[in-house]
Amino acid sequence: MDNIETLIKDLPDIEGARRFYVELTKTQPGHSNKLAKDRGLLSDVLTIASYSPLLATTILQNPDYITWLKRQRKVSGVKEKDELLESLAQFAMTNSSVETNVLLARFRRRELIRIYLKDIRRLGTITEITEEISNLADAILEYSLRIARQELDNRYGSPLEIDEKERSKPAKFVVVALGKLGSKELNYSSDIDLLFLYSTNGSTSGHGSRGVCSNKQYFVKLSEFIAKLVSDQTGEGAAYRVDMRLRPHGRVGALAITLNEAINYYTGNSAQMWEKQVLIRSRAAAGDTEIYNTFFEQVSRSVFSSDITVGDALRNVRISKEKIDTEKYAKNGFDVKLGKGGIREIEFIAQALQLAFGGKDSWLRSPHTLISLSRVADRKLITELELTQLFDAYEFLRRLEHNVQMENGLQTHFIPDDIEKRLLIAQRMGIRFVADFNKQLDGHCEAVTNCFMRIFGEDYIKFQQDIPDENRARHEDLVEGIPEIKPLLTSIEKSDEVNDFDQEKLNSLKIFFEIAPPFAEMLATSPKLAECVPQRSATFKNPDYKTELTRLVGEAPDYPAQLSVLRNNWARFLVEIAALDAYETLDLSELKTLQTSLAEASIHAAMLIAKKKISHDLKRDLANFDLGVLCLGKLGGGGMDYGSDLDLVLIFDDKKPSPVSNLTSIQFYSKAAETFITALSSLTRDGSLYRVDLRLRPDGKNGATVIGHMALINYLEKRAAIWEWLAYVKLRGVPKGDSFSEYVERECRNVIHLAAAKKDKIELQQETKRIRDRLEQEKSGSKQGKEIDIKFGVGGLQDVYFAVRYLQLKDSVMDDDSDRSTQHSLKRLFKNKSLAGENFSSLSDGYEFLSALDHSLRLTVGRSTRLPLGNKKSLKLIVHRMKLESVDELLEKLTFYRLAIRAAFEDILGEV
Repeated sequence: MDNIETLIKDLPDIEGARRFYVELTKTQPGHSNKLAKDRGLLSDVLTIASYSPLLATTILQNPDYITWLKRQRKVSGVKEKDELLESLAQFAMTNSSVETNVLLARFRRRELIRIYLKDIRRLGTITEITEEISNLADAILEYSLRIARQELDNRYGSPLEIDEKERSKPAKFVVVALGKLGSKELNYSSDIDLLFLYSTNGSTSGHGSRGVCSNKQYFVKLSEFIAKLVSDQTGEGAAYRVDMRLRPHGRVGALAITLNEAINYYTGNSAQMWEKQVLIRSRAAAGDTEIYNTFFEQVSRSVFSSDITVGDALRNVRISKEKIDTEKYAKNGFDVKLGKGGIREIEFIAQALQLAFGGKDSWLRSPHTLISLSRVADRKLITELELTQLFDAYEFLRRLEHNVQMENGLQTHFIPDDIEKRLLIAQRMGIRFVADFNKQLDGHCEAVTNCFMRIFGEDYIKFQQDIPDENRARHEDLVEGIPEIKPLLTSIEKSDEVNDFDQEKLNSLKIFFEIAPPFAEMLATSPKLAECVPQRSATFKNPDYKTELTRLVGEAPDYPAQLSVLRNNWARFLVEIAALDAYETLDLSELKTLQTSLAEASIHAAMLIAKKKISHDLKRDLANFDLGVLCLGKLGGGGMDYGSDLDLVLIFDDKKPSPVSNLTSIQFYSKAAETFITALSSLTRDGSLYRVDLRLRPDGKNGATVIGHMALINYLEKRAAIWEWLAYVKLRGVPKGDSFSEYVERECRNVIHLAAAKKDKIELQQETKRIRDRLEQEKSGSKQGKEIDIKFGVGGLQDVYFAVRYLQLKDSVMDDDSDRSTQHSLKRLFKNKSLAGENFSSLSDGYEFLSALDHSLRLTVGRSTRLPLGNKKSLKLIVHRMKLESVDELLEKLTFYRLAIRAAFEDILGEV
């Protein structure tokens, strides 16, 4: 017992943590003994118990969750829907005897332990926490849809519809999320507001036990079944409370309606203004996303009407707020959500300005509250000071809401006046005294209310909705045919920080936006960034990103300023690269080299930020700071491109002692790694840089975030699977010149190639084929109809990657330090006689074509592996960029190269 006193002495509810530990020791001595040997895990579990009696009870009832938490607490970043779906499927396999509704409730409660620990420890921003809670709900809804659909198909057969050519095809269905789930801002105890849509009427195939029924009957039953699985109460509660009252016609409306019925309702005279306001925060949570996209494309003009006046838009939202104020009033305390200056006022500020100005400025139409606020601030609809105050208030109030909800798992937003209860809440917020808590709460609420009153006061209606007349004529020719540029021009007109552009600059911007639409939003978010777009006639100078970013980060006074300067200058450099790409100033190899250099420089800068922050937090200089970075994937091969992830393995020198005496090396470097990853990937007001993917580290998502270099070498030698060898072939220490990372890289490569040389060649071949086949099925499969997946599909880029890496392992052909690219590797394999002439030509020529196509896709469409056959404008741009005559020629060449690549692949590895 003495062992835990030091761990609980600073916790908000010491007695609660102590009672939990006593109970665990009494009822689960085996688990408590194991827990006592892991001080870090013990601290986390006691912290959870102190903050949430609900989760403390959950752990006591399910002590195996402690072992699960030990693995999960090391996972960084936000778990996406697909990853949670996979976890849910595994959970279902180990709980196969449990009813589905009980299973879902248990799974959600288990995942909340992990998420809330991250929340308490401040290991994620409020945006990341609410996004992950929302992803969890999406995964549960998707799983429920699959279970429900299987059951109904067994009864009635599949629902069908007739297309325009009188052919029968499967009808489509989508679960639309509204409210907080719709904007991915769900809290721990939110209801989930749902709307169910299906493509059209028809009937089922009848290939089931109960014969044919209409599509309407089928989809209403399907919706009821989903809601029942998710919301049915059990002895352990329900996964969620489902609210379907926001559907057309409310309680009296059909539970599921066709796409056309929904469009007619919202675009006609039936829907009230508040119902349209609800659709601001909507998206597809489960099912067929295409149905939702079609729906919202059709109704968006009714939601964001260009005909409504600013005064009417604000007045309608104010009326909605006043109704809520009349219905909800907290006595003897404060309502964090609905109280004066609370969360709802922040949400209504964002939504009101979207409704008022979004009709003529589509860029303002974001469902997420914080993103919306950033955009309306960019348009000068709120001041920078108000933006900062609203961001700070939202962060404070949402964390406060989370703490009161997770105490007992109740849907509450109430902060009592009782001094003892308020003290506990304050301490869970990290605030020692009630007076200080009250002061912070009152300060945030006052700032919100002041902004709310200014916006909804009559004086606010003076804002103009259009670009001034004298500027409109100047811009009409630029906007013509390129609607993406209009938000940028609007931003420039309203920004005091952006210089007026001459005609040459505007013409250059037009070319840039015409060729690279994905960059339109990036520039509209920050109009000053438009000044960084070089003019088409400008002379290109080869930049030194590492020196420049190092200097800028070094000059920044503190951690937030360092993050800001890194993000802003990274964006400046990326825009310059994309503009030179659009002007065709540089070739593909030069563009990828620049992006690789920028990524390496960003890693170096993020490492510098991490070191500075930890030194500041510890109040000491760190003589030894041996956090190293190994990269794989595109960065490993020197082929970074727009939207590429950073596939990283983080290492430290495990032969040296910890830089600080009171932490082990793994504890110290885990903290350093979290700060480093945050600097590279977390979303701030100034945006984010890269998605950091650590899943290729030893033991994958169950492995530690950072690993000692000798432990890594040992893992690759003794425990790594063949698929890991294939990934690690491209291992590279970054940034260039970092002696520690480069040393580890050499050792790891030697180990991999020696291990592969000892492996049975047939096993190596068969396992490579198996992994490639699995990727093809999982990533390509039958998704998105007839669209061609140029990366994961048959004859795609992955065929080339797997063939090259297999041959490198089989014949021990290591990467050349001077050039890690796939093309260079192919040439070396050919020279080594590992690759026959015909196969070399097929892979080399095919890779060159696919790589150019992939790059054109990223520049003109965004991050996508699929050719957008339905997007004629984008296809026309791609054809132009690739110097082809027509879309038909593009498709003909694509088919030719894919067939040739697959033939070579099968010749090397055998048929898949």
